[in-house]
Amino acid sequence: MQNVDLFEVIERHPSKVSGAWVFRGTRVPVAAFFENLKDGASIDQFLEWFPGVTRAQVEVLLDRALASITQMAQT
Repeated sequence: MQNVDLFEVIERHPSKVSGAWVFRGTRVPVAAFFENLKDGASIDQFLEWFPGVTRAQVEVLLDRALASITQMAQT
């Protein structure tokens, strides 16, 4: 998954979900993923509740989030 660009798995359009970042090809906001995790849901539960989102999309999102945090910590 590390060679997949983040923008291949998420997108944002002004006319789609009020311009929020969503998982590409869905109307599921990226924020909903993090909110569900924060509230104790597992990745498997999230994928069950939002069947349009794929595990590959979630893995790329998490990989990029970790890379960003790691990069910030190094500066």
